[in-house]
Amino acid sequence: MNTSFFQMLRTKKELIPLVGVVSCAGVGAFSFCIYSLFCKSDVVINKSGNPEPWETVDPAKPQKLLTINQKWKPIEELEHVKKLTK
Repeated sequence: MNTSFFQMLRTKKELIPLVGVVSCAGVGAFSFCIYSLFCKSDVVINKSGNPEPWETVDPAKPQKLLTINQKWKPIEELEHVKKLTK
């Protein structure tokens, strides 16, 4: 099957850019899925270990790929409510 695929690419050279673009898109989609799975806090694999992992996120650390002029300061009322609920 592979030999016929490569023979087809040799005879129809206009398919080479199409195969390259589709391959790059597939690799990019797969790599972003793996990145989101291991690096994002809103993706949960183990629900029994920590059911609310977003509570342990450091707000001073940017969570986006690109963050411009982000300044974070805690909201006093929200911190007070968190202390009361724990």
